[in-house]
Amino acid sequence: MKKMIIASTSTVHGSGYLEYILPTLEVFFTGIDELLFVPYARPSGMTYDEYTDVARKGFAKINIDVTGIHKFNDPVVAVKNAKAIFVGGGNTFLLVKTLYDNKLIPVIKEVVKNGTPYFGTSAGSNITGRTMQTTNDMPIVFPPSYATLDLIPFNINPHYIDPDLKSTHKGETRETRIVEYLTCNSIPVLGLREGSWLEVLSDSIRLKGKLPARLFRQGKEPVELKKDYDFQTDFNIDKQ
Repeated sequence: MKKMIIASTSTVHGSGYLEYILPTLEVFFTGIDELLFVPYARPSGMTYDEYTDVARKGFAKINIDVTGIHKFNDPVVAVKNAKAIFVGGGNTFLLVKTLYDNKLIPVIKEVVKNGTPYFGTSAGSNITGRTMQTTNDMPIVFPPSYATLDLIPFNINPHYIDPDLKSTHKGETRETRIVEYLTCNSIPVLGLREGSWLEVLSDSIRLKGKLPARLFRQGKEPVELKKDYDFQTDFNIDKQ
């Protein structure tokens, strides 16, 4: 039975690291006092130790200890033995390449399907979809594949931003980029706004948080999804 929180971001405006979602995480991780943190995305180029310290301080507020996966000699064994997994944000290309380098894509997918709780933010949420192709990040490295965990039947675009009609900027909007993707790919894309997340419990996927999400599908107009929306309405979600 899958048990996941897939969040757009770790930090919302005016709030500290994970503060906006800590009440949810405290319930989600009931009975768990330690988790395995995957710092591979390295936001702003910080070291694994620096990033793990950030996560550790955030989770200390709900009495959960954090250990970085880089501290283990065998990351595959670390994942298999983890009580819970947290994959943080940063650069999705770097995250995915490092996961492939360490042969972790199939093992993370396996343990999550078997019930290990998974929490992802930003890049860590990108990889829960079928591919990483709807990330917002620069391709600073080249992963061997765009295929990711495929734990939900669509792709995620975290930090989704609506077009600013008053802006003088003439570059492409986030919606434009997603529509471009859908001219060549049929996998639906969920634009997940800051402060919102998906709650996955077995075959149930529901939208949580303060803001609606925007669902894009090939050949169709995008639609706004409200809080508590059940994705079973639109997707034939396998019971796993």
